[in-house]
Amino acid sequence: MALVEGWSLALSSMEGVGSETDLTAMVESYSSLLFRVVHSVLRNQAEAEDVVQDAFVRVLEHRRRLPEVRETRVWLIRIAWNLALDRRRRIKPEQFDEGFAEGLVSRELPADQALNEARRMKAVLREMERLPRAERDVLTLAAIEELRMAEMAEVLGRSESAVRALLFRARTRLRERLEEGRRG
Repeated sequence: MALVEGWSLALSSMEGVGSETDLTAMVESYSSLLFRVVHSVLRNQAEAEDVVQDAFVRVLEHRRRLPEVRETRVWLIRIAWNLALDRRRRIKPEQFDEGFAEGLVSRELPADQALNEARRMKAVLREMERLPRAERDVLTLAAIEELRMAEMAEVLGRSESAVRALLFRARTRLRERLEEGRRG
């Protein structure tokens, strides 16, 4: 992966990096997860790659505090999540990748089914955008299957019960809106 190679070079050129191997391993272990998290928010590959880079820059800036971090994975996701939300506020909706929905559809489907599935995905994404921010955020994080409820709560800075309630409301509201759209 180009990101990993680029970070290996950057780390080897830095003076005083306590554990270059640990930081390189962190990039190797978490860059694809962070990309998925950020891409789900930004829906733009180039923007997502930039944000993942920025997240690891933050890690480098705070590398002396790494031993204090209890759950590296959640800590990194939270950094990337917050950076993605900041970036999202600055980009226009038309900068979202139009091919994002198509990328979610299985390539193994016949063309007609893939087209229908892409249309359905676009409708889901459009309705997700209309949800209140807290519901949209929890629904987005829930779609990243690698996150447990406790991890989502930590990333969002909420209790687990609040996240469960938000997720229930978001799914219910989204389902209702999609059913209305099909009827109307």
